[in-house]
Amino acid sequence: MGLLYLGTPLSWDQAKPHADAIREHGITQFLNIWHRLKDRQGDELLWGDEVEYMVVSFDHDAGAARLSLRQTDILAKLAQLVNDICIESPFRTDMPTFHPEYGRFMLESTPGSPYTGSLPDLLSVEKSMRYRRTLARSHLKPNEVPITLPVFPRLGVPGVFTDPYYDPANAKASHSLFLPDEITNPHVRFPTITANTRERRGSKVAMNLPLFFDTNTPRPFIDPTIPWDRNIYKEDPEAKNGAALPDHIYMDAMGFGMGCSCLQITFQACNIAEARRVYDALVPIGPIMLALTAASPAWRGYLSDVDCRWNVIAGSVDDRTEEERGIKPLSENKYVIPKSRYDSVDSYISTDWINRPEYNDNPLPIDEKTYQRLRDNGLDDLLAKHIAHLFIRDPLIVFSETLDWNDETSSDHFEGIQSTNWQTLRFKPPPAGSPIGWRVEFRSMEISLTDFENAAFSIFIVLLSRAILSFGLNFYVPMSKVDANMQRAQKRNAAREGTFFFRNSVFPVGSERRYTTTAPVTPPDLPNGCGPSINKENKLRNCYPEVPPPADPEKLRVPIEEEYEEMTIDEIINGKGNDFPGLLGLVHAYLNSLDVDFPIKRKLRKYLALIEQRADGTLMTAATWQREFIRSHPDYKFDSVVSESINYDLLKAADEIERGLRPAPGFLPSHYTGTEEDTGEPGP
Repeated sequence: MGLLYLGTPLSWDQAKPHADAIREHGITQFLNIWHRLKDRQGDELLWGDEVEYMVVSFDHDAGAARLSLRQTDILAKLAQLVNDICIESPFRTDMPTFHPEYGRFMLESTPGSPYTGSLPDLLSVEKSMRYRRTLARSHLKPNEVPITLPVFPRLGVPGVFTDPYYDPANAKASHSLFLPDEITNPHVRFPTITANTRERRGSKVAMNLPLFFDTNTPRPFIDPTIPWDRNIYKEDPEAKNGAALPDHIYMDAMGFGMGCSCLQITFQACNIAEARRVYDALVPIGPIMLALTAASPAWRGYLSDVDCRWNVIAGSVDDRTEEERGIKPLSENKYVIPKSRYDSVDSYISTDWINRPEYNDNPLPIDEKTYQRLRDNGLDDLLAKHIAHLFIRDPLIVFSETLDWNDETSSDHFEGIQSTNWQTLRFKPPPAGSPIGWRVEFRSMEISLTDFENAAFSIFIVLLSRAILSFGLNFYVPMSKVDANMQRAQKRNAAREGTFFFRNSVFPVGSERRYTTTAPVTPPDLPNGCGPSINKENKLRNCYPEVPPPADPEKLRVPIEEEYEEMTIDEIINGKGNDFPGLLGLVHAYLNSLDVDFPIKRKLRKYLALIEQRADGTLMTAATWQREFIRSHPDYKFDSVVSESINYDLLKAADEIERGLRPAPGFLPSHYTGTEEDTGEPGP
């Protein structure tokens, strides 16, 4: 979530004249951090997760499930609870923190203190997540439930879908046909960023998801729930003038995307070079994990033909004008910008020798003045282009009180633009005046229904990041193929039926690879002692040396197109014959390189088994589970409509599964225990 500042927000017309000055100050603030901390070394592995919930209010008498808009009251109670516990036990650092999010029906939670590299900390992740959910549930009304699914299936339907009800006719910030302003967090940041996005764009945002055509779905599908003739706001005619596409589910407001929940993981690196190395290596992993965590098949009361949230969020904050989208020739604007400010990563940034220039094969518009200033201050070409690309964007939220803040002590203008470039990964400089180091945030994953799943995906990414550093792994593919994978990842049942471009040789050039299809990968023999040592370590760590280049440069001159091939998710995760070990094989190899007690390894294998089984199809994704639940419901008419009764039963089943009261064969492993029995513990 972005910066929350109490002040006087500026409308777009008021903010626009300050955009260049804010960018200038933002770069000054970044350079101040750069000059102070570019040589910072030796930071230990610290990491954390962010879990987002939607609070659902059940009306059991009416058989209805609605979004509870009591975020402010709930957060106040949770803050008081945590404060009281901390007063009673002033030396405790394990109490979680709850934060507001864009939707007034949303909560976000983070651990009270970061996880370290200790192996017991890995096993504390699920306990911490369960404890946070238990705390949240204890301060809700008896009919309210914190559910971790990315999207409420009936957000924006005609009639009542929130508790209490508000009329979308009063949507003064978004001008939405479907969503009232009251679904938005009341902090001035959120309605302002909503209105400023619309004003800057010159129209409402427009997202169109392909409809899932069932046996009784009319063809062509012209949505009867759109108020085609409403005439309240100037943008109301946009739907019938072409913004709403036939055979699609049309959405027109930021709340449809920024009201989605997700799971995010942030790591602290040893230094800036290591942060850039991990960032680049995880870029191709983003689409794979998006497909594997797919959990978003239903939107605005209809079944869609996609399984993930990504394109909806990307569209929901797309403030690009028609010129910037390439619809009209450039006149008032400087750049044609290929993507929304919420989308996949645009460029690799590591200076390691394995990052070939050909991998950055997408157009990358940059602010030339910013680029030159960064270069003049000692930044290399790749990082200067990364920052200069972020800074082609305008600030969407400006407070009058922050216009003249001290660039030596503040990084708010930098973060104001950095934090509103929402990409699959985020390269994060240390905050001004903070002991925190250089970090990487992994952002592509959907939120999962249970804390067991969310912990499993978190642990897998953390272990994979360590395998990357320990073994010097190379996952580079051209950025255009990563973008293609992002679109493929969102298709219906992509985790089972899709194929993805992925690198077919991931170990360093010149290293020996030893593995079989029936046993975990053996760590490679790397040159100059970069691999694991004979004396095994008993914790995850940072500060691995860079893998040196081979003596024979001809080995680097393999054609790019021979470095990758199309693979299924099963092959990418679990391996492909004798040629590719799979990401899970690499993680097992990394664990084998550590001194891990058998009880810990046995518990970790339960989490990794979930990854394996989701990838090979033994266990279905949450998107497939929801789709099958909806299509097998007795009230479903095979017309693509998710009715009130279906939505109620779906969310009720989701809650019962999470609590362990309802078995979910084919979706969760048989050993799963819900929060009804295991309420978790503070941690780490």
